[in-house]
Amino acid sequence: MKKNFFSRRKFLGTTILSATGLSFLPKTAYAKNPFFPISEDIHQIRLGFIGLGRQAMGILNGMMRIPGVEVLAGADVYEIKRDRFSLRVEKISNELGKPSPKIDVYKDYKDLLARQDIDAVVIASPDHWHALMAIDACKAGKDVYLEKPLTLTIKEGQELLKAVRSNGIVLAVGSQQRSDLNFQHAARMVQKGRLGKINQVLVHVGQPEHPTPYDLEAQPIPNGLDWDAWLGPLPKMHFNENLNPPISLKPEENEKLWAAWRKFSETGGGFMTDWGAHMFDIAQWGLGMDRNGPVKVIPKNAGNPLKYLYENGTEMIVGPFDEGRQGVKFIGEKGWIKVSRGNFDSSDASLKPTMERPNLGYPPHYWDFIDSVVKRKDPIVPVEIGHSTCVVCTIGNIANELGRPLDWDPVNQIFPNDWEAAAKLHYNYENGYKL
Repeated sequence: MKKNFFSRRKFLGTTILSATGLSFLPKTAYAKNPFFPISEDIHQIRLGFIGLGRQAMGILNGMMRIPGVEVLAGADVYEIKRDRFSLRVEKISNELGKPSPKIDVYKDYKDLLARQDIDAVVIASPDHWHALMAIDACKAGKDVYLEKPLTLTIKEGQELLKAVRSNGIVLAVGSQQRSDLNFQHAARMVQKGRLGKINQVLVHVGQPEHPTPYDLEAQPIPNGLDWDAWLGPLPKMHFNENLNPPISLKPEENEKLWAAWRKFSETGGGFMTDWGAHMFDIAQWGLGMDRNGPVKVIPKNAGNPLKYLYENGTEMIVGPFDEGRQGVKFIGEKGWIKVSRGNFDSSDASLKPTMERPNLGYPPHYWDFIDSVVKRKDPIVPVEIGHSTCVVCTIGNIANELGRPLDWDPVNQIFPNDWEAAAKLHYNYENGYKL
């Protein structure tokens, strides 16, 4: 339990960006157009998709528009989603004026990983599958674009980090806000000291913040869905369509809502991990706490919000602020910066960004992953950063569950002398699954 998961050797074994304690922005982040398409003459990246739900469809649409990217296969335990995936690849190919590729689909993602012609995989499965699928991908030698939050438990994140580095894998976390100019500029201003010492960070992840026990009514399992395979390592649970929203193909009707597994304690971490993986990520980035974190977490109770304390005295408070939009507000001795998706505000006009991102036709964080695969470098959000952000989300949930303040050692990643809290670092896999 005393193992240092952010050792100096790991620091120096990654890129310059990853090695710096403050994770300063690369200069190219503020170039006129830092995202240059990859020439098809340089390399062809062949992708497989694991988990073919609503989020995967969005990623597919973006990835296929990057020159040099080819999608070969998809895997999901739900037959209709496999069929939709094949049709969607064909549809996007036609839109782009490309020949329709032959697409293979699988129920078992391990069959996809066994293919030698796939370079990298996109994993957009429910959170409880992230670690197992990503670790298997690492062992199969596949680079990984993994949706946030990195993992469901802290122990899973620790094991995935080791698998990535021991197998020489490029793993990018889907924390797209780090590729957004507003968020980049906010982190840059804080890191450059334009606000002076940061006393407080306000973070709003949405409400209700914390997960609730699974309480949906039992419904019949739809044809074509392998529910036991969907559950995987989880204890037995009954099916409800809110966990796997219905779709149809003729006529085409896609999910009308995001799958509700995110909100339940058995299957997700609530808004704390779903949106917290975005907003705590920006807060930690600005504070220079990547690969680090708070030293104490105080649970929400009696009208008081959830609060994190950092070793330097900065406190991070979780809950709605100002107009209630999900976002981050840095408050320092010299002023403040407030940033959310599509919005930036500050106490002084000189703190505001003056540039706009050019429209590339595909999201820059997808390009960053492909570029990192080609160049064999860390992406803007490598596994260590995805893990440290996920840890912040999870220890907040643990403190709220236990209902008492917790001390946290962010370097060794333990709750010092607290075995009740330590038991929450993982859960017992069932149905024969092992981490």
